[in-house]
Amino acid sequence: MSRFHLVLLLHAHQPVGNFEDVFERAYRQCYLPFLDPLERHPGVHVGLHFSGPLWEWLESRHPDCLDRLRGFVERGQVELVGGGFYEPILISIPHADRLAQIRRMEEFLQRRFAVRPQGAWLTERVWEPHLPQSFGSAGVGYTLVDDNHFLLAGFEPDQLFGYYRVEDLDAGIDVFPGLENLRYFIPFHEVEDTVEFLRGASRVHPSGLAAMGDDLEKFGSWPGTHDHCYTNGWLDRFFAALEANADWLAVSTPAEFRRVSPPLGRAALPTASYSEMMEWSLPTPARLRVESLVAEFAGRPDVQRSLRRGTWRGFLVKYPEADLLVRKMEHVSRRLRARSTVLSRSDPDRLDRARVHLLRAQCNDAYWHGIFGGLYSPHLRDSVAGELVEAERLLDGDHAPARVRRDGLGSPEHGELYFTAGAFSALLDPSDGATLAALDFRAAGAVLVNSIARRPEAYHSHLARASANSGSQVASIHDRVRVKEPGLERLLRYDRWRRNPFRLLVFGEEKQSGDYAALALGEAPEPAGAAFRLERASAASAELEAEVSFDPVAAARARCAKTFRFRSHGSEAAIHAAVSLVPLEGTEIHCRAGIELVLNRLAPASDDRYFAFGSERHPLGWQGVVPGDSLRLVDEWKRLAVEISAPGATELWIAPIETVSESEDGFERVYQGSQILALWPLHLATGAAPWNAEIELRLATL
Repeated sequence: MSRFHLVLLLHAHQPVGNFEDVFERAYRQCYLPFLDPLERHPGVHVGLHFSGPLWEWLESRHPDCLDRLRGFVERGQVELVGGGFYEPILISIPHADRLAQIRRMEEFLQRRFAVRPQGAWLTERVWEPHLPQSFGSAGVGYTLVDDNHFLLAGFEPDQLFGYYRVEDLDAGIDVFPGLENLRYFIPFHEVEDTVEFLRGASRVHPSGLAAMGDDLEKFGSWPGTHDHCYTNGWLDRFFAALEANADWLAVSTPAEFRRVSPPLGRAALPTASYSEMMEWSLPTPARLRVESLVAEFAGRPDVQRSLRRGTWRGFLVKYPEADLLVRKMEHVSRRLRARSTVLSRSDPDRLDRARVHLLRAQCNDAYWHGIFGGLYSPHLRDSVAGELVEAERLLDGDHAPARVRRDGLGSPEHGELYFTAGAFSALLDPSDGATLAALDFRAAGAVLVNSIARRPEAYHSHLARASANSGSQVASIHDRVRVKEPGLERLLRYDRWRRNPFRLLVFGEEKQSGDYAALALGEAPEPAGAAFRLERASAASAELEAEVSFDPVAAARARCAKTFRFRSHGSEAAIHAAVSLVPLEGTEIHCRAGIELVLNRLAPASDDRYFAFGSERHPLGWQGVVPGDSLRLVDEWKRLAVEISAPGATELWIAPIETVSESEDGFERVYQGSQILALWPLHLATGAAPWNAEIELRLATL
């Protein structure tokens, strides 16, 4: 008698750069306790995918866990599933890197478990129609996406109780549709609900399957699920119920099902991810409209399947910070491929280390944002960007001469200039107020420009109904509304500009430091965000110019010139910026001007990272006024000091940049760096002398 099959493919992941205590807590709450009920119920077979960062951590901290997993594999109860080792969004990285990521996972599983994976976990189920080519080149036999992908292709729900062949040109791969119903049933509904759903499906599809692909962290790491799954015994009861129905139900790994059942046919899948991801990627107004339509048609799944949502690439438009990370990653990948032939002969070890840093930098979490995703997590952005800094340092060498790439990061349409030398790299963006979009201090492996603009998010409208305690009922994180502290709505303020240093702000004399912290300066838009013309550039300098209006601060125009000088010597570097305003026409101007810096060293309350001036020392989360024209930022953890000098400035204003973002634990305040404004009085009149100001950052190791 043929049996219906349940295929469970569970995915465990921790990002590159995540905190040690987060790894350990997830291990204690989820990864380790999951193995106990699995061992007690040998009739339950599962596919497990662990990401490379987690494999590396387990091998280092808990090798006994890997030994125990090997026993499950040898007994045939667990199938280890491959994928990109450092958990990249495959469509966001070059084809050669996709193969390198997949092969690195295969090599690890062969070395540690003596198995060659047949399938691959698709990170965040982000699919595009060309992926069969990459999977085919890597020898991958199958993957799993959500049922959403098939429904968007026009499939009916009752066609999703099997798997399909998906092809592109001469390559093909088997694709399992993971059912959204099971994602929400397991483990949040009663065990009997899931069994009844499977029994009903078995009556219609007696030899078919129901597949679920989801995060292993929902069995212990998500809020409330450890007690629910283990203390209260949900997972044991679930596995016992599956075994009790073994006369009609087989709990199989994906490979086991493929051996006994062929594909149901062919499918042509569109660009897609799971439905929540496709909503998160939308621009905020569009996301709000989709949320409204989802609520309005809650009882009409046929209508909801037809709603147009976004694609993962939408994050790169919605968040320029993510786009910049991707472009920097692509730039380093191109450079590595260009240098691989020479380095493979002269210094293969250096080439291998650079490649590992590049692959680690492709870890997906810092490139997007939803309930998951770490774009709003500065330590994850810092980790990814830091891996790129180290990869590029290895490719260039510690004593690289000063250079400038006039095509920026290899994208001439952006008009950027990319300056590099032994101790630093800097990306100058003329189109955004002639500011630095990136600044890395290679000598300390430090990323200095690492903030994110505060912008309206769809979930900000939910803060009014959020509470610190959402009750004891266990629910999917997609259904919970929680806050980590009261009053977060008071922090909702939105930036006018990218958080790039060396921006010129011109504003009224009546404004105070509190207005600066509250983003209420009312600064003139053009000096701040004007598109500058590049007049001259060399390997270590750039001169730019723009004609700007001071509206609404004053009815006047001026020619604004900015000059940058870059120096690198040993383990020290300096960036000097000079600004000149020449009045052209209009009334006399009597206001204030400031050159803004934005720096982030991650820890706003830590004793080893601080601002220092005179006899005072303050943590990085400090807000206040610095008398005089100089300031020191010290990061003892990274052994880095930044000296800020603004000759003639009357004072410096400092305020923390804090976002209100959403995570699996609820709404939270996150420190994104500090904004620092050096101030001068600004008096201009037609025919009068130009106004000049300068500021310098000196970077040194401790």
